[in-house]
Amino acid sequence: MKFTVAVTHEEPWYVARCLDVDVVSQGETVDEAVANLEEALGLYFEGEDLPDSIEPPIITTVLIPA
Repeated sequence: MKFTVAVTHEEPWYVARCLDVDVVSQGETVDEAVANLEEALGLYFEGEDLPDSIEPPIITTVLIPA
């Protein structure tokens, strides 16, 4: 199953967040953060049936006046 992931740099870590389910992980590199998130998602769903589908998140931007 494919999940949507956002990665941010929060010194000194890269933080990977799954936008489809509430699971987060971190790593010293983007690749490590994503790999750690994949592992965390596996543990999150361990012993559970994966959903047939997940409605994708709506991603948008907002403008805050300076």
